[in-house]
This record gives sequence, C-alpha cells and structure tokens, in this order.
Amino acid sequence: MPNNFAFIDSQNINLGINALGWRLDWKRFRVHLKESYGVARAYIFIGYVPENQSLYHNLQRAGFELVFKPVTYRKDGKAKGNVDAELVLQAMIDFSEYERAVIVTSDGDFSCLVRYLLEQGKLERVLSPNRAGCSALLKRAAGSKVDFLEDARKKIEYKN
Repeated sequence: MPNNFAFIDSQNINLGINALGWRLDWKRFRVHLKESYGVARAYIFIGYVPENQSLYHNLQRAGFELVFKPVTYRKDGKAKGNVDAELVLQAMIDFSEYERAVIVTSDGDFSCLVRYLLEQGKLERVLSPNRAGCSALLKRAAGSKVDFLEDARKKIEYKN
C-alpha cells in the first residue's frame, strides 16, 4: 500500500461540491482516498468556528487530521478562513514522509505547489470538485494528473 498524503482545502471542496447540488459524505470520501489514491494520512485545512465542534469531531472520527486556521469575518458576516499557506507549509514539512501527495482543491493559488510536486515526482493527483470550477492554472500545472470528484459522486455522495 502506498504511503500517500492528502492535503485538502476544505472550503474549496465544500463550495465546489455544493455548486454541483449534492453533499459530500466525508466518511466515504476518506475511504475513497485510501482505496483509489493510497492515502495513508489525510489533512483537512479548515477555518475554526467554535460552533462547529460536532463537524470537527465527525471529521476526526472519519480518519482526517484537522489543521485549524482562525477565521475572520467579512463585512457581510460570512466567515473567511484562508488556509492556503498552511496547506503548502504542511506539504513541505511532511515532504520526506510521503511517497506522493494528493492535493484536493480547485484553487489556482496551489499551482506552484502542484508544479513543484510534479517536478519532484511527488504528485499523485489533484482532485478538483468539478470541472467547471477548476482553475485553468491548476489544470495546466497538474497536466494529466487531475481527477474530478463529480466523477466519483456515486461513491462519495452523502445519502440520508
């Protein structure tokens, strides 16, 4: 079994899946990461909101390691927790510990990380929630190593 690590931009994946009109089953998604991409360790980078304790607990129970970022609030009252720097830093801190990385986002800000991982032979895949929302920069950086979660909907969709 490969020793791959996943680095997940939680806000980006959540918005991308919601835009498709369905909900992600995080427990099933964790199994999908392990079975399809050899992910031994999966980090979720997420803004910390005290009222979301049950979500955090459920994510940890499903097998994710949470890395929290304090949130700020925009003028409209919506929470904003930009996790980009933390995700890139963790991918570099753990660089020698994993065989390859799975980067879960649609955000073009990660194209430099993806390009570097690819050049070093350390990129397993980029997983983007959906084709329509995936940055052209990110797709260009990853080349043929992009998969779309919309294609795995049957395996990872939350069902009541």
